[in-house]
Amino acid sequence: MPEGHTIHALARRLERAFRGHEVAASSPQGRFSADAERLDGRVLERASAWGKHLFVEVGDATLHVHLGLIGSFHVKPRAAEAVPPPVGAVRLRLVGPTHWADLRGPMICTLVDASRRREIIAGLGPDPLRRAQRPEAGWARLHRSRRTLAELLMDQSVVAGVGNVYRCEVLHRLAVDPLTRGVDVSVEVWGEIWQDLVLLMPLGVTFAQIITMPDQVADATRTRGSAKARTITRASTGERLGNTFERRFLVYKRTGQPCPRCSNPLQQREIAGRRLYWCPACQLRH
Repeated sequence: MPEGHTIHALARRLERAFRGHEVAASSPQGRFSADAERLDGRVLERASAWGKHLFVEVGDATLHVHLGLIGSFHVKPRAAEAVPPPVGAVRLRLVGPTHWADLRGPMICTLVDASRRREIIAGLGPDPLRRAQRPEAGWARLHRSRRTLAELLMDQSVVAGVGNVYRCEVLHRLAVDPLTRGVDVSVEVWGEIWQDLVLLMPLGVTFAQIITMPDQVADATRTRGSAKARTITRASTGERLGNTFERRFLVYKRTGQPCPRCSNPLQQREIAGRRLYWCPACQLRH
């Protein structure tokens, strides 16, 4: 499932491609035809993300999308006036003067009113990728729970946008025991987790990949906002030009390999429907 940085980057791509332009909307698959008619011929005003939820304002309607496990929303530039015929089960197609976009396989694709949008957002925890968030709201929910920290970090009502990779990597970076119950997590540790997410997730948006290795984080932090970083994406579409950093992780999918901090073998366990990777020998803080 795409983590929050992917959805925030998608919102930016949609805005670069369509904001301020009328869009032709259709549902080649047919499952979204009636709602697509409401969007057709309207101006795309704004696209924004809250955690893993995408909201696209078109005219007086708001499209709500959650990609789930298999969904994709690809934005492509138009070649002259040509737009290729849809391939596969395209739930929604948007076509503007310079770009087109196809949505496939989303868990959620619906139109919502302002009340429903507020309800969805109210059910989410603070989002490390949004300004003026209140991390104490996530702390309050986490600290009342007897579930493990590994479960709680995947709970979108505690913190919005965190998925399995960030869960595993951040807990290892901070040497925090993922099996600690929420009620036993100190406010200081929660503050460190939040600050690490605030550091790492924007790098994920900028470089279109999850970066958690200390050397790569230092390099990405230095170059973020520089000319080097700006060349990573195409100005018109936001499509990736290729991985900037070697794909390396501290613990994610490294079961049995030596821990980068203490050299003991890393372990895995299924928690909250996903495989947790961690080092029982050195992740002891709570």
